This record gives sequence, structure tokens and C-alpha cells, in this order.
Amino acid sequence: MELLQLQYFLAVARLEHVTEAARSLHVTQSSLSKTIQRLEEDLGVPLFDRIGRKLRLNEFGSRFLRRAERALFELEQGKQEISDLSSPERGTLELAVTTASTLPNILREFRKKRPYIQFHVQMLTTQEMVTRLNRGEVDFCLSSPPVEGDDIECQIVFIDPILVAVPKGHRLADRSSVSLTELRDEWFVGVKRGYGIRNLVDSVCNSVGFVPKYVYEGDEPARLSTLVEAEIGIAFIPSTARNSREHIKYLQVENHELVREIALLWHRSRYISRAALEFREVVVEYFARNP
Repeated sequence: MELLQLQYFLAVARLEHVTEAARSLHVTQSSLSKTIQRLEEDLGVPLFDRIGRKLRLNEFGSRFLRRAERALFELEQGKQEISDLSSPERGTLELAVTTASTLPNILREFRKKRPYIQFHVQMLTTQEMVTRLNRGEVDFCLSSPPVEGDDIECQIVFIDPILVAVPKGHRLADRSSVSLTELRDEWFVGVKRGYGIRNLVDSVCNSVGFVPKYVYEGDEPARLSTLVEAEIGIAFIPSTARNSREHIKYLQVENHELVREIALLWHRSRYISRAALEFREVVVEYFARNP
């Protein structure tokens, strides 16, 4: 059994499509198919049910996938550990976030300490983030809501109040606070379902008897303030994401503790480089200084 076979198998297992897997690996379909066929011959069983070019993992494939992911995970951790030992001042920090409002300030602080460490950040839904975390593809996640898991460490670093953002000409703009029931007939702009804050505010609104009406649902939280300012709708905005736009007023929510927990997540088995450990320190210190 060869390492290449395992790598090709994982790509096909995750995409369940030969053409897409070959494209992601930058190999020909015939080469990919022959490699998977040799792996199945080595194991003595088929790993997929084949329907045209679509493949579905069968029971043999599902069981083998868990072992193959673990094996490649350990090899990747060994590679990262050696890289860290040989070049501790270099390398890349892999990050995933469901909440990005505080990230620019955190990365600025980290870059002061480690100017030669690169970082790669992905803005993901909670489920996408958990998938990459479990595969060992990221060093840390900054997540709201927190995520529990057998292989996931979770450290809550901040409790973030959620505010209501309205344009200056809005009927509520002269208020400092508002009850949720007063928002029943409003139009909202927000992020799509799957993001923690959207799931949270929808749930709380449902608990007081209404479903928010969205005129805009996107995957760029930073755009919401612009839409509020343009009077497209009002929005639920975490306190860490509010800005000083002069045409937006932020209101406290009355009678409900509408807050989100921001957590730092990492995989228990993933090798944590020196740079990654310093990043964790920067995150904790940042939120301690900015309550």
C-alpha cells in the first residue's frame, strides 16, 4: 500500500466524483481510477459503489476512510513538527473563523511578535469549520458558537453582547434600547443560516413569537453595516463588530440576555507549533485587554 493511494482515496472519498477529485489533485482521471483500483486490489474489497462517474463509499470504504484519515493526519503532524523544529521563525498559521470582526486587530498584534510567520484565514460556517478542524487542516478556529467534541479543545475567550443596528432616520433611532417584540414587523439584513449569530438570533426571536423577515442574507458580515446605513433593513450586530459610522445607531436589547460566546478551538491531537502557541496567547491577551 502506497501513500499516494491513500491521498487519492481521501480525495475521491470526500468528493465522491472522479472528475472533481482528479481536478483537485491535478492528475488525469485514468491515473486516478487506476490508483484507486490498485488500492482495492491490495485490500481485496471494493471501497466504492459506482454509479457512472459518481462514487459512493460503501461500508468497507467508510471504515477504511477513518483509518486512512488518521494515518495521513499523523504524517502531516510529523511534517509540521519537523518544519517547526528546523525553521521556528518561518511557517504558515492556518486559521478558520466563523466570526471575523476582531481578527484584524488580533493578527496585527501577532504580526508584531512573529513578523515572518505567514497566516491563511478561511471564513466558514460552523459545520465547515468543524470538518476542517477534525481533518487537522487548521491550527486554530475562532468560533461563535463554541463547539464541543471528543477531539476538540474549546476555550471561551469573550462574551459578546449583540446589539440592534438601525439607520439614523429609523423610528427607533432616538432610543438607547429596544425589546425584541418591538422588532416583529421590521425588515432585517443578516448572514445566511449556518453562521452562529444567525442561528442564535433566529432562535431567540422565535422564543418571543416571531420569525425575522430578511431582505438580505449574505456571507460577508462586514457588509451588513453598509446595508443598514442605506436603510435596506436593520441588523443584529455583535458589539465587537460595531463601527463608528455616523448614520447608524446601536441599541441594547431589553429583557433578554442576547450574547454570543466567542471561543478558540483546536484539535487535541494536532501538533501545535511555537508560533501557534504564541497566537493563542495573543488571542487570550487581546480579549482580556478589550472587555
